[in-house]
Amino acid sequence: MNPAVQNLQICIIGAGIGGLTTGLALAKQGFQNIQVYENAPALGFVGAGIQMAPNMARILKVLGVWDAIAADGVATDYYSIREGASGKIMGLVDCRNIETDYGSRQTGGHRATLVNTLYDACVRHKVQFSFSSTVDASLDFTGRPTFSVTTAGEEKPHPVQCDILLGADGVKSKTRQALLRKLNVKAGVKETGQAAYRIMLTREQMQHDPELLALLDGDQTIRWIGEKRHIVGYPISQRSIYNISTTQPDVNFAAAASATYTTKGSKKAMMNLYSDFCPLVPRMLDLAPDQEIVEWKLNVHDPLPTWVQGSFALVGDACHPTLPHLGQGAAQAIEDGAVLSIFLGALPDASPENISKALMAYEKERKERAETLVALAAESSRELHLGAGKAREERDRAFAAIKTGTPGKVPDKVMDIDVHKMTYGFDCMREAQDKIATVFI
Repeated sequence: MNPAVQNLQICIIGAGIGGLTTGLALAKQGFQNIQVYENAPALGFVGAGIQMAPNMARILKVLGVWDAIAADGVATDYYSIREGASGKIMGLVDCRNIETDYGSRQTGGHRATLVNTLYDACVRHKVQFSFSSTVDASLDFTGRPTFSVTTAGEEKPHPVQCDILLGADGVKSKTRQALLRKLNVKAGVKETGQAAYRIMLTREQMQHDPELLALLDGDQTIRWIGEKRHIVGYPISQRSIYNISTTQPDVNFAAAASATYTTKGSKKAMMNLYSDFCPLVPRMLDLAPDQEIVEWKLNVHDPLPTWVQGSFALVGDACHPTLPHLGQGAAQAIEDGAVLSIFLGALPDASPENISKALMAYEKERKERAETLVALAAESSRELHLGAGKAREERDRAFAAIKTGTPGKVPDKVMDIDVHKMTYGFDCMREAQDKIATVFI
């Protein structure tokens, strides 16, 4: 790598999965001056399960962190879709061939393991972190990007200038707001009308109920579906924890400010909401301690006209937040980081012109794919939550066709073989490498 390129000052706003992966991938390329700014005093809330698909694992293997992450996870043998009210199996997909087809198993993991492993690898590769650092929404994209940051103990913000600025600051991104102001474009957060409870039950909590314990010791990711609602459950952390994520209509956030994304949940409200599901589900939910019930607002964002301005680019949820129903939110942020590192790592020199070319190549490679998967997650949500009527009858017939071994279009996109080919089979790193020769001409 050209020494001038190697010494470029790179700043990343946000230490989530996208920011951490980007920092690590850039460090592995040979960049030596990488600074990550994070508003939280530490890595933040990471207490939830995460589905880790083969396209994510492929990148994490290259970055040298997958083995440690996978060792704590639980591979999924079967994906089961069940009727919420009766608990009967509507469709069952054998996932054991996914490793043969795409290189890795579909794996349920703990988000804390993923985040902490990425962070530790970043530190080993000399990525610098500044926690408790609030970045001002006013960014200057002219020439070398400039922003203001206030760190813990400071009364006033101080300016920071860098050669490359990457906004990985999530769905509430301040850097995205600054970009839209610069472009004079109005594109806002989109309310999905959905919210989620996220619950983790320990083996100790489940051990007195053999039917529940069988879920923890089982080999399935299970989705129980009902009208406007569903629940997903799967074992994580070497089967010591059963992770549960629900989706239901947003009623608690409806009157809240748009900046509010979490609220203390009501266990009574949660139990009432799923009281008509099969007895297994209420028994499972009832194990959650009252004080641990938290509800998340599920928001997305209007598609952006661009992710890039000069030497600045957006990453992950800052530019393509998604509903969780496809299990691709984190994977797409990780793909962003990998592709960014490949194009920036190929810089022939440190000129702003070529930096901009690299970032535009990143956008061209990533934008359509990420936005397509965001749309697929929304489509899956609509089909999963159908009420009584012909559309649901047609959906249920499609689920039943899975049992015949010759399914057509599967309503739950996580189970669809064609979607697997598009998501798991796509090697973003190879695709980016193949395009390097056309970027800097």
